Amino acid sequence: MSPAVPASSRLAIGFACGILASAIWGVQSVVSRQSVADGLSAGDVTALRFLAASLVLLPFAIRRLKPFPVGRLGWKKALILTALIGPSYSLILVGGAHFAPALHSSVISPGLIPVATALLAVFVLGDRISPLRVIGLAVIVAGIAVFSFEAMANTPTREGAWIGDLLFVLIAVLWSVFGLLARRWGADAVEVTMATCLLSVPLLPLLALVQPVNLLQVPFSAIALQALYQGVLVGAVALFLYTESVAILGAARAALFLPLVPVVTALAGSALLGEHASPLEIAGMALAIIGMVVALKAPSSA
Repeated sequence: MSPAVPASSRLAIGFACGILASAIWGVQSVVSRQSVADGLSAGDVTALRFLAASLVLLPFAIRRLKPFPVGRLGWKKALILTALIGPSYSLILVGGAHFAPALHSSVISPGLIPVATALLAVFVLGDRISPLRVIGLAVIVAGIAVFSFEAMANTPTREGAWIGDLLFVLIAVLWSVFGLLARRWGADAVEVTMATCLLSVPLLPLLALVQPVNLLQVPFSAIALQALYQGVLVGAVALFLYTESVAILGAARAALFLPLVPVVTALAGSALLGEHASPLEIAGMALAIIGMVVALKAPSSA
């Protein structure tokens, strides 16, 4: 973004990018869960995501990325970021949706992203965090523990959900590392979005070795839904918005817009999938959201 843009406008744009990205991710959990009902595998959804995103971005990437397809990032940095949020990331996310309800993805991953980001910033980058942020992060962890209790206890209402919950924890770690590296390298949001999507495409044939391919056995409407939402909105638009938010606000503060994600997912999951949270999950979600809000109000050096 041009340095001529006033600071107040930059902050407003950074906030808007974080809010919009969080809203898109909130519905993504529901769309991912729907892919299971439609008979699509995690490999199917991953392929649709990166193929659709790359088709949308390719005309712009050809003109902008010099050298193609990595741009100013360079091959090393572009490949590292692709390893973090490329096909493996999508496989883990959609794979988790096969085991756990949509709401679990939107509470556990977004809740733990600011925690993992803060820990990495302290122990890897040597940053310091304020006491208020420590309190907020502690409340988040407590909320996640309460929220996940039924899944980890393997109760009849959440049998097998613990597998998905652990995968969502891994997602939080990957996304936190991505956010910190993008900030540290001063990565351009547009170039990161284009490069990671395009570099993911050559890896897609390998999915057939580890995942079943069901694309020919499902309705076209199911394929179109995943291609449009996972590919265009999540794979391109949300990734750009989040990276732009990181560039303006910093990785730690950008990560703290994520309280919106579980709220959006809870509403969409209830309306579209008929998945309702238990009283214990509602209590845990409330704690996690309170912790995110407290941490968001704290000063950040990241």
